Amino acid sequence: MNLKPLLLVWLTSLSGLATAAPAVSFEQYVVNLQTEARAQGISDQTVQAAFADVKFIERAVKNDRNQPEFKLTLDTYLPKAVPEWKVKQAQRLYRQHYALLQQVGKQYGVQPRFIVALWGIETNFGNLTGKYSLISSLTTLAYEGRREAFFKKELFAALRIIEQGHATPDSLKGSWAGAMGQVQFMPSSFLNFAVDQDGDGRKDLWHSLPDVFGSAAHYLQQHGWQDEQTWARRVRVPVGLDDQLLGLTISKPVAQWQALGVRNLDGSALPAVGQTASLVMPDDREGRAYLAYDNYKALMGWNRSNYFVVAVGYLADRIVGKS
Repeated sequence: MNLKPLLLVWLTSLSGLATAAPAVSFEQYVVNLQTEARAQGISDQTVQAAFADVKFIERAVKNDRNQPEFKLTLDTYLPKAVPEWKVKQAQRLYRQHYALLQQVGKQYGVQPRFIVALWGIETNFGNLTGKYSLISSLTTLAYEGRREAFFKKELFAALRIIEQGHATPDSLKGSWAGAMGQVQFMPSSFLNFAVDQDGDGRKDLWHSLPDVFGSAAHYLQQHGWQDEQTWARRVRVPVGLDDQLLGLTISKPVAQWQALGVRNLDGSALPAVGQTASLVMPDDREGRAYLAYDNYKALMGWNRSNYFVVAVGYLADRIVGKS
């Protein structure tokens, strides 16, 4: 086992205050994790194999402590997240895998364009899945301690993925934060939502497009996706609208938003539909505003970022020719 002993004091990115050094060495922490994993029912064979080459990954801690803080708006973010080349690639891949996407979409009740959009935003259509050993990165972040309980839970989920035969310790790779595969599931999401769409006995989110597409669709289905609805519509908000009406916790029928003076971006009346929606303004009063439907909230279950959701929805619309 190639283990790196550490006693470090890190500055937090949020408060600037030093955190206490870990009470035990990294080697001893790994021994403790192995004991806990066995107590949770993970076999000794899996534990030994998974931790055989575990390493402390300094970059994972650095990234976790110092995540970049940029002042963005949707108008500056969207061209970076969804450039024209990505739109064209998404449209091409949508056509290329149309039969499979239609089959998966019908099975789970999810429009295929959203599956492709998630695939594109998360990993550039499977090209940027991450090269970190998940066992090492998750062990490192648990040891570092800022979110120990969260990363320990994900680590034990990763061990169960190995135990179930879906991946080997060497093939279980992903981002520094533990997200993996072509749709960047955390290990717990893998256990809860990944599917063996191609029927080969393994849930392979790295190499099997049926499994990738099926797992993404299954995740959305389980988070309340509505196949007959879109995700949101961009709108114009009247001056003086009460700020207490903003946010995903407030939901009203579209007709009520119409009565409150909310209009389509071009100033026309909102559609006469029976849906409810929330009014979301990710930036400020000068920025974009959206009437967010239930599918917007389902996407928020995937990633709690309005910018992420808008990027996925925007790309999904562009795939089928909507502006």
